[in-house]
Amino acid sequence: MIKVLGLALYGPLAASHRYRLSQYVLGLEKAGIQLTIYSLLNDEYLRWRFSGGKISVPNLLLSSLNRFKELAKFHKYDLAILQCELFPFLPGFFEKACIHLPYIYDFDDAFYLKYRIGRFSLARNLLGNKFDRVIEGAISITAGNHQLAQYASNLNINSNYLPTVVDTQKYIPNIKSRNTNVFNIGWIGTISTSVYLQELIDPLSKLGLECSVRLLVIGGKAPIIPNVEVIEINWLEATEIELINTFDVGVMPLLDTEWERGKCAFKLIQYLACSVPVIASPVGANNVVVNETCGLFASNSKEWLESFRIIRDNKMLRQEMGSAGRERIISNYSLKRNVPIFSEIITKASHNK
Repeated sequence: MIKVLGLALYGPLAASHRYRLSQYVLGLEKAGIQLTIYSLLNDEYLRWRFSGGKISVPNLLLSSLNRFKELAKFHKYDLAILQCELFPFLPGFFEKACIHLPYIYDFDDAFYLKYRIGRFSLARNLLGNKFDRVIEGAISITAGNHQLAQYASNLNINSNYLPTVVDTQKYIPNIKSRNTNVFNIGWIGTISTSVYLQELIDPLSKLGLECSVRLLVIGGKAPIIPNVEVIEINWLEATEIELINTFDVGVMPLLDTEWERGKCAFKLIQYLACSVPVIASPVGANNVVVNETCGLFASNSKEWLESFRIIRDNKMLRQEMGSAGRERIISNYSLKRNVPIFSEIITKASHNK
């Protein structure tokens, strides 16, 4: 049995924890790999973050102490998987020194930009190349989209594309949930990513003059959109699949910047797994996940409006796109497909340590 220490940045409330690590535990065990996962920032931290509350400094200090305790037990493991970041705001050489094991580095966002742009860019001189050092020191890399894998491959030849996937035995379509007189447009995400919904205000307000339109926003902050019924719904793991199944179409608007090009189109994968057709910005991994059989692309307000009309006016097309999307996810973005790939990466890394 290969014993692997999973070092997640966030707790199980975070999609990165659930879909990049914990959903693999049972499948990997059948392949002779025991994956034990510990998080730095627990679910209490995430609840504070999602609610916009103040972060508890004592909680952060306790989380850091617990991480050091787990790192001290390195002798119990053959290998580590570091996801995203071991300790925020500490340099790469420190992280590499703390992990006394060969490690796989896993990431599903353009984390290498974290200290180069945006609110943490003041730390650029000290931390701008942090993730480059971490990637270089890894025995292997698992990256959530092709752009991330390409970036990593320039630093580490053992870089692998491992998309974020869903368990298609859990994500089951329920077409009957969509028989309403309202055109239901759905989005799922977090408060930080709901800013992209601003791109839909103009096209949806125009669409709302033509028919009854409802925008369901799961897990994020919804904008005010004239002529549209906008409903905010708290995210719960127990209800997310049921809610996605009420969508007539799922959307993923994005800006076209280097950060967004590092995203893994996971919303689209969730929608399509439930046989929901999609409309997406043609940015990054969206271009890989979606093709003409299962969705449409929109780059501006006019294209979004026209895409909404196409999906709205053709129920048969919605069903055909949904069915094609479901098949696409089963073939390319399912847990069943990824488990053997991930287990091979881990096994190879453990042999090469």
